[in-house]
Amino acid sequence: MQIMQKDKVIYRELSFKINGILFRVKKNLGQYKNELQYCDGIANELANEKLKFEREKILPESFIGESKGRNRIDFLIEDKIILEVKSKQFITKNDYYQVRRYLDALHKKLAILVNMRNYYVRPKRILNSDVKIIDL
Repeated sequence: MQIMQKDKVIYRELSFKINGILFRVKKNLGQYKNELQYCDGIANELANEKLKFEREKILPESFIGESKGRNRIDFLIEDKIILEVKSKQFITKNDYYQVRRYLDALHKKLAILVNMRNYYVRPKRILNSDVKIIDL
């Protein structure tokens, strides 16, 4: 008899809420809006859900002499999950590496990268294995 382990999806409930928000925004706005329009819709939905979030959060400088405010994340939700929104033809490796840098800079465990231009919303979960968390 095989023993099933408890599902260990990181920030399960919060992730599901965020995904629901992404699907609603996409349904309401359609496929060909720009990134700022999608982010406005997402911010509105986050507020409606009474989720704590920071929009356009400025990252700490990564080297001496770097322009302040140069790197910003789209959303930090509940001080746990980074949400990076794109509206372009394809998500690239550079987009993935950008999100990895954000995870490292803010010492967060989970980011969600989503391209709202795609016909279907397919959020990508990106984990930072260097960060240990206690509460899932």
